[in-house]
Amino acid sequence: MLFMAAGLFQDPKTLRAGKLLIAEPFLADPNFARTVILLCEHSEDGTVGFVMNRPTDATFGTLFPLSRLASRTVYQGGPVQLDTICILQRAPQAATGHLVLPGIYWGSDIETVEEEVATGIKTPEDVQFYLGYSGWGIGQLADELQSGTWLIADASAALLFDTPREELWRKALETLGNDYKNLANLPLNPQLN
Repeated sequence: MLFMAAGLFQDPKTLRAGKLLIAEPFLADPNFARTVILLCEHSEDGTVGFVMNRPTDATFGTLFPLSRLASRTVYQGGPVQLDTICILQRAPQAATGHLVLPGIYWGSDIETVEEEVATGIKTPEDVQFYLGYSGWGIGQLADELQSGTWLIADASAALLFDTPREELWRKALETLGNDYKNLANLPLNPQLN
């Protein structure tokens, strides 16, 4: 892979909740090409995260028509358990949910999030919905990192909630510094260039 040749190997020991996995530019897997994944849980038993930049054609209202959050886009979180909807929320603190990084929580119940939006604790823009998730078993992600499939970066609330999804992969690469800025502009298939 490109990153191994360039000496840009990413150490799997740096993985933890709140880190981003950024797909290398030529990753051909249709589930993960040009994706950015927020890791929400990482332990010796495995890893769980959400693809942040794959919107579906559905809105939350498709699933829950009477919701205050009906207009919110539903994202494809990954290829695992596509019958499950997960919540990511931005808030100084959350009534329910698992802290991923300061100000970002994973999980909650819909009723609590609806109440927090209704009372102004958070806005609809502070809530994201994902169908399914991305998951790796023991050692699987470390193997992918060693082969150069992913780059690891720090996540931030601004990057995850304020960056247009079509720009997220490029912006995430740019957070890694000048060595990566040129990679952000590479075409998916260099033969078409």
